[in-house]
Amino acid sequence: MKLFWVKTPSFIRKLFPNYIWKIPNSNNEIFLTFDDGPIPNVTEWVLTILKEENIKATFFCIGDNIKKHPEIFQRIISEGHSVGNHTFNHLNGWKTKNEKYLNNINLYEIEHQKNTLKNNKLFRPPYGKIKPSQAVFLRKKGYKIIMWDILSYDFDKNTSHEKCLKNVINNISCGSIIVFHDSLKAEQNIKFALPKAIQILKEKGFNFSTI
Repeated sequence: MKLFWVKTPSFIRKLFPNYIWKIPNSNNEIFLTFDDGPIPNVTEWVLTILKEENIKATFFCIGDNIKKHPEIFQRIISEGHSVGNHTFNHLNGWKTKNEKYLNNINLYEIEHQKNTLKNNKLFRPPYGKIKPSQAVFLRKKGYKIIMWDILSYDFDKNTSHEKCLKNVINNISCGSIIVFHDSLKAEQNIKFALPKAIQILKEKGFNFSTI
């Protein structure tokens, strides 16, 4: 049994209207996002693909990975992509006391500020799990909580390369926020699905933008 929906149902979006699930627009824009980096090899491969295709994306980074690999984080910034807070240690908000969770978000901010002063205040909760009280605090700090419209399921070992690709292209619409993962767990699926998805979505007339 899968833990998440591939396509976020409309009733979920209505239940949590203060979270951003899609970004309506008139330019046929869609939004590629990548979670859990930056790490060597996988994030670097993703950046190379994006550069070759001349498209920009949004990376939700783990603070500890920024600390370990600041040069890759700097490459994300220098190549014109957006970045967002994904906590310092990839914490599950449902299972974490508020004080610890919010302190972990602040630890990310400190690491972020060491590497760039630019901060567009984007936050994606790991696993998509965040308590309402945590979300209220973050919005007061100026954060936009970015969820997703389409989950590629690249992280799931039981999801085939082909299914990962179909999850994206069969559910796409204008304004979709798509989640891939620049992680070791997702490496095999993303290396198959991402280039093909980009090609097909371009052929369908979609434009890629940052959040």
